[in-house]
Amino acid sequence: MDCYLVRQLSWVFLFSVSCLTTLGVAIGTVADLAFKINEYQLPIPIAILVFYYKIPEYAAYALPISILLTSLLIYGQLNSDRELIALFSFGISSYRIVLPALLFSLIVTGITFFLNELIVPAANYQANLLQNPYLEKTELNLQNQDIYYAEYASGRDASKKLQRIYFAEQYDQPRLIRVTILDFKQAQVKQIITAQSAQWNQQEQTWDLSQGAIAQFDDHPQINTTEEFTTVQVPFPETIFQIVNQKRSPEDMNIRQAKAYVNLIKDSAEPTTIAQFAVLIQQKYAFPFICVVFNLIGSALGIKYFELNRAKSFALCIGIVFAYYCLGFALGSLGITGVISPWLAAWLPNLIGVGLGGYLLIADSS
Repeated sequence: MDCYLVRQLSWVFLFSVSCLTTLGVAIGTVADLAFKINEYQLPIPIAILVFYYKIPEYAAYALPISILLTSLLIYGQLNSDRELIALFSFGISSYRIVLPALLFSLIVTGITFFLNELIVPAANYQANLLQNPYLEKTELNLQNQDIYYAEYASGRDASKKLQRIYFAEQYDQPRLIRVTILDFKQAQVKQIITAQSAQWNQQEQTWDLSQGAIAQFDDHPQINTTEEFTTVQVPFPETIFQIVNQKRSPEDMNIRQAKAYVNLIKDSAEPTTIAQFAVLIQQKYAFPFICVVFNLIGSALGIKYFELNRAKSFALCIGIVFAYYCLGFALGSLGITGVISPWLAAWLPNLIGVGLGGYLLIADSS
């Protein structure tokens, strides 16, 4: 029985993944690339490579939907063909019949996690690098303009005190262009440094500033001294260069990269930005387990309802996926605004799905 069920699930699952991935790439990528080719003269070879790099992302989205559709189709077909009745007559319970599908969904969960952590971020990053030079405005291009970073120092009472504010009009790798640095002491500006450019010196662990001036202030404040320079080295931290060199959007980061980025921006970013990353990290943990949730719901529905044909299976699949992602979006928003914790915002849809699938399975068994 186990071999028979796994064989049936495998063929339908592979077919579903292929179809949904192809459909997703066609709808989500082809039209966008065609627009960029006409509007921005994106070279066709580059567009073909971008198309290739976008396939893993849509495959990762297709895996959970495919496991849901497969469960609905296979168990619905077993029910319609009276094969489930034959299995029940031998004393085999609904739990035992669903067990092979659940084990199969755990394997798909591992594949989904592998794709989302190792392949999808790297592929999307390469796709962005390829097309960014040809586009006027992209998320990565815009984040290299009007760069701001606030540096804090820990006080004796464990509070954070503003130490410096860094601002640059632009980042043209490896230099910050038209830089202004405000140095604070006891909540007052003590020093202002301006420079045409700044570059991180890895060997000396300093900033190399070019064509600027250093203004020192007294306690009133009045300018005490102003010193112009052609080049000067200052012992500021590397943090702002690490931030601007991070050329990935949040969606293109894996868990390790997202955690490292949050650690860089935790002092300067808005609380909502930190909360957004906290929710995103938890969602990256929770997303692969949608496969188990969808499999449990699909199997339970297939066993419960006798006349679950292909048309009804497709309709149920669309409805369940739509409801799940609406719930995930709503709870994610609550997590970002601080109404609920990031962990609950990410995992509550899975917990609700497991509860629903378990209820349907128990109700059917009773």
